[in-house]
Amino acid sequence: MVWKLSPVSVWRHRIPRYRLIGKECKKCGKHHYPPKLACPYCGSRDLKNIELPRSGIIETYTVIYEVGEEFRHKAPVVIGLVKLDDGTRVIAPITDVAEDELEIGLRVEATFRRIRDGDHFGVIGYGLSFRPIRTNVSKTSS
Repeated sequence: MVWKLSPVSVWRHRIPRYRLIGKECKKCGKHHYPPKLACPYCGSRDLKNIELPRSGIIETYTVIYEVGEEFRHKAPVVIGLVKLDDGTRVIAPITDVAEDELEIGLRVEATFRRIRDGDHFGVIGYGLSFRPIRTNVSKTSS
């Protein structure tokens, strides 16, 4: 079965999906992502949009070897639980990393990626993934 996204659905969810916008509960102060109509911690509906940090650490991850037909060219797929720098947790694909480089505590940053190719509506799916933060340390000889 191939999962289809309608253009309307893509349009409605574009801001949180593309900009990492979450919600902050005005009652308990906790952040959550993806945005919901009520706080998952206290149930309050008094929420405001916030832009979440774009970096954090991998708390846990899984490597999926058996994927749907539309993702076979990307297998294996790594999905991680990323704890952002403000404590918000996000489940997202982890990209640009070899399987043997994956580790709990790895620093990652959000990046914009093509998630799926065009479907029967012609909609190409984009979204956020996380990639390792690479530091370029160059050694200079004296």
